[in-house]
Amino acid sequence: MSVTPSPLITIGFDGIPYRVSPGRTLLAALEEADRQFVRGVGCRGGVCGACTVLYRLPDSHALIAGLLCQDEVRDGMEILSLPYIPQKKATHQLTLAVGDSPEYHVLNLYPEVNHCIMCGECTRLCPVGIDVMAYVGMIKRGDLRGAAQASFTCVQCQACVLRCPSSISQPNAALAARRFYGRFRDAPAEHLTKAVEKLASGYYRALFRRVRRLDPVEFQALYQRREREPDDAPPGTWLPEDRTLI
Repeated sequence: MSVTPSPLITIGFDGIPYRVSPGRTLLAALEEADRQFVRGVGCRGGVCGACTVLYRLPDSHALIAGLLCQDEVRDGMEILSLPYIPQKKATHQLTLAVGDSPEYHVLNLYPEVNHCIMCGECTRLCPVGIDVMAYVGMIKRGDLRGAAQASFTCVQCQACVLRCPSSISQPNAALAARRFYGRFRDAPAEHLTKAVEKLASGYYRALFRRVRRLDPVEFQALYQRREREPDDAPPGTWLPEDRTLI
């Protein structure tokens, strides 16, 4: 018994109309329609933030930020790709002068966070649901621990930077908060210390030499067989069966 295919829908991408299959991610639908991507696409798993897009739906005035590899096609949507968004990147080292504090140092790197007017546009646009305005407030108050935790799932898509009336580079300010909190305030991670020691001992050299000798087909098969942490695993509880690399 044959199955009748779903009717195609129309979407606009960078001003060009495409007829695509429903029920697909934007990326899958556009690639099926022979749109080739040479930039602006990365992990394809919603982690790297490289495939940031803005779009509007025909039944709404709202401008929405999303990811090509995560958001689903809707009939009549108009999409603009944003492979790169300029933002401030303050050069810094993970060091502090005598009498300096990590909280003050992060504010000194990104003083524009003090000009946040709490409009909430950054939070509204975030495609992964982070309360961006909240962690900006935490940085202002010197709560690096809170800012580090609240921004931990940021994929650096930079959509929040686009609409900020105070010109704050929220993702980079949050990254500085995580770095300085981890370096100067958080307790050292025992498992990370052990991993660094194993790396320095040369433990991984033979493993990587073996991987480099694999041909492309063998390497792809090894990658596809890899163990992946279940999405519903409580943090810090899952370990792979093959613990060679940990």
